[in-house]
Amino acid sequence: MSRDLRPPVDILHYEIVQEQASALGRMGRTLEQALAQLREFDAAHAVPEIPTAMQPARRKLVMEAGQALWMFVVQREATGLRDSRHIMRTYNVPADVQQCMGLAPATDVAKRRS
Repeated sequence: MSRDLRPPVDILHYEIVQEQASALGRMGRTLEQALAQLREFDAAHAVPEIPTAMQPARRKLVMEAGQALWMFVVQREATGLRDSRHIMRTYNVPADVQQCMGLAPATDVAKRRS
């Protein structure tokens, strides 16, 4: 029978750090997926200017990537990693995604008011 001789607070701290790392991984993968979808859209519609009919679809992808970026930045900051410039460089986050980071989608705002 194995018995852990560490104080309970150390065991709890270890569990918390494990969950923080897991959450960071999930948020990072979500951001990667959202950015990949945006890049695929941009590659499929590689024209100087996106047709008006396609702009709402791209805007939706930008907003989703901005939301994923926001969640990732907040999670990192909660663990003490405060410099977001590293994320922007590592993930090559487009400026329009950075600009909408943290904005609530219009549909969410409308639902809250009713």
